[in-house]
Amino acid sequence: LTQLSPRLSVRPQLLPDEVADVAAAGFKGIINNRPDGEAPDQPRSEELEAEAKRQGLAYWHIPVVPGQATEEDARAFAKALEASEGPVVAFCRTGNRSSGLWKMTQQAS
Repeated sequence: LTQLSPRLSVRPQLLPDEVADVAAAGFKGIINNRPDGEAPDQPRSEELEAEAKRQGLAYWHIPVVPGQATEEDARAFAKALEASEGPVVAFCRTGNRSSGLWKMTQQAS
């Protein structure tokens, strides 16, 4: 887990059984930046969203293909951060796409 700002931390792939730990750590939302089906062992977004809701967390799926983040993706990421009622964890396979989206939002402001 890498904290980029008081409202955002990024990490590699989140698993459904780790969502309760995210909630217990005080986070209020999860942003999934990984497209479904990118890897055979990755959980589907619907599965993660269902667990997030069970834990009382907001959930956003903003899938980004590696190296192909757009301004629209960055705007959606910024809107998710603004909509959250507290700190958020964003993830992708390694955390790099999520970090890159955050950097894009900072350059736009």
